[in-house]
Amino acid sequence: MWSGRPRPLPLTFISYFPTTISNRTFKYIFKAKGAPGAAISCALSVMRNITDNQTNSATEKSNREDSAPKPPVIEIHAVAEPTRKRRGEAAEAAFLARATRLNFCVCLPWGDSERFDSVVTRDHGFLRVQVKSATMYAGNRYRVKTAGASGAVYTSAEIDFFVAYIVPEDIWYVIPIESIGRRKGIHFYPHTRRKSRAQFEKYREAWCLLACDRKVRGWKDIPALCRCKQLEVRCAVCPRDK
Repeated sequence: MWSGRPRPLPLTFISYFPTTISNRTFKYIFKAKGAPGAAISCALSVMRNITDNQTNSATEKSNREDSAPKPPVIEIHAVAEPTRKRRGEAAEAAFLARATRLNFCVCLPWGDSERFDSVVTRDHGFLRVQVKSATMYAGNRYRVKTAGASGAVYTSAEIDFFVAYIVPEDIWYVIPIESIGRRKGIHFYPHTRRKSRAQFEKYREAWCLLACDRKVRGWKDIPALCRCKQLEVRCAVCPRDK
C-alpha cells in the first residue's frame, strides 16, 4: 500500500574491464545497487569467455583502427565585443583552448575575486596564471597592461606566471612574474632585431616554463637543454632549434 511518501530510486553503477586468467580472457561486470544512504552491495559475474579466435579478431581490428587516419583536432576560437571586459574574457577562453591543446590541465576559480585567472598543471605542481591580451600595434610594439583594474601590480604572492596574448600575431608570451617586477605595463616587439627591445622575446611561446621544474629553467630563463621535449611547440630560445 502506498503511504504517500516517495520511494528513492535505486542507484546502479556498471563498469567493464578485461582480465586474463589461465591464458583465457574474460570480461567482468560489476554492479552496485542500493538506495541513497543505504549500504551498497556488489555482485561479480563472468559474462563470457573470449576465445583465441575472437582475441585475434579483436587484435586485427585494433591494428586497423590504429592505422586509420586520426580525426582532426577541434580548435576553439574566442570572439569578443570591443569592450575591455569582453576582450579579457576572450583572452582567457583562448588561453584555455591553447593550454588544453598542449595537454595542460587547466582549473578555473569560482568567481573573479582572485588575482589569477586560472591554475595550470602538468606534473610539476599547480601554477597560478594571469592572462592579458593586446590588439593594437603602435610604434612598432604591442603594449600589455600588467596591473589589475585598481592599478595595483601583480606580485609573486598572487600569481606565478603572466601570460600575454598578442592577438593580431597569434603569439603567446609566458613570463614568470619575477621577470616583470613592479612594471605596470610591458612592451613586446615581435618583429624587432634590436636586442635592447627584445627583453621579453625569450618568453615567446615558452609554454615549457609551465611544464618544467624551476631548477631547469636555465640561467636568466635561457635553458641549456630543452625544458620539455614532449611539447609540440618550442620557445624562442630552445636549444633544439639551434
